[in-house]
Amino acid sequence: MARFIVTGGAGFIGSHVVDRLVDDGHHVAIVDDLSTGSLNNINPKATFYQTDIRSKELDAIFEKEKPDFVNHHAAQMDVRRSVREPMFDADVNILGSINVIECSLRHKVNKIVYSSTGGAVYGEPDYLPVDEEHPIRPLCQYGISKHTVEHYLFLYGQTYGTRYAVLRYPNVYGPRQNPRGEAGVNAIFIGKMLRGEAPRIFGDGEQLRDYVYVGDIVEANISALDLGDGQIYNIGSGIGTSVNQIYQKLQRILNFSAPPIYAEPRTGEIYKVYLDGSKARRELHWVARVGFDEGLRKTVESFRSHLPEL
Repeated sequence: MARFIVTGGAGFIGSHVVDRLVDDGHHVAIVDDLSTGSLNNINPKATFYQTDIRSKELDAIFEKEKPDFVNHHAAQMDVRRSVREPMFDADVNILGSINVIECSLRHKVNKIVYSSTGGAVYGEPDYLPVDEEHPIRPLCQYGISKHTVEHYLFLYGQTYGTRYAVLRYPNVYGPRQNPRGEAGVNAIFIGKMLRGEAPRIFGDGEQLRDYVYVGDIVEANISALDLGDGQIYNIGSGIGTSVNQIYQKLQRILNFSAPPIYAEPRTGEIYKVYLDGSKARRELHWVARVGFDEGLRKTVESFRSHLPEL
């Protein structure tokens, strides 16, 4: 049995990671300020601290919990908010992460697994699918702040020997997804269609993204505990799916007949990006196993039993 701190462990992805670690018999402490997470997501077998990662209280939590591993998911994850409030975005994502890294160093954590973003760090791609060698040209403050932490982890690895792995996520979807969060198109569409409402599609709907089911993302986090020290990985399927395709798939699953409502495109939105996950396949022995149609059906069933607020 190992001891874990999972920041953001009451959130969408973090809570699924917590569930897997608890099921594997580990001791898990969750650090989450509940700004976007939910008490309903918290595993009852985990210890919960309602604490901001920027807080001075974090050090006392590390002292008490003595974690072997830190899984760092807590973040300001809304691209639009990062544009409106860049100081807040940097404060949470950069300074908060430095606090997590510093606490990990002081308390001799064995390894940090950091969730970054593959959808926002690369900007508009030169080629598809995007691999880890692609130039970093983020077009939003969120992408900059998430990428900056990757540099801090490299520095701490070189200077202090901190073990870490960086996972650059695609658009993750599945049960518990927050429709107000980043990459929430599936949750938004499902929620509206279950209510009998036609969702809006911004632009022409041909924007392409890489959608990976949350259960597969959990597997990448588990693999990174033992593998991939000091490395950055795209956790992607290599498949681009358009917003129009998502709508059509959900129409079939939900027997929904109304057409979508098209609206003006969002400024600054990347048009097409999907990730080459071959490095993760080689070194983490990871591959996306849940197909998009299967994952959408699982997500719909979850939302039928617990329909989130939009």
